[in-house]
Amino acid sequence: MSDEAPNPPAPDDSRPPMPPASFNFIVLSLRTQAEMQLGLMRFSEEEQPPDLPLARHTIDLMAVLLEKTKGNLALDEHRMLENSLTELRFRFVQVSDDVAKAAAQKA
Repeated sequence: MSDEAPNPPAPDDSRPPMPPASFNFIVLSLRTQAEMQLGLMRFSEEEQPPDLPLARHTIDLMAVLLEKTKGNLALDEHRMLENSLTELRFRFVQVSDDVAKAAAQKA
């Protein structure tokens, strides 16, 4: 199923074709969600405050995925998931510190 070609858009649909379903796409989707929840990525001019509990949950989901797929991933899949987790955990700590400093300055 993951080797199928992307779904072509319907003739009246202006959206781009969907990427093929794959493990790497799952990891990239979760990583993007976490980055948005941490406030590292946004799609509008408005700056949204980080949602640390939701970001922590998404990172934890990725950790569960890593644990449950141990020994069943190709090397590149394992590296992508492990590297994404490492970076997101580091960014989580950075953003948490920034939020704490900003709260302290307001007090």
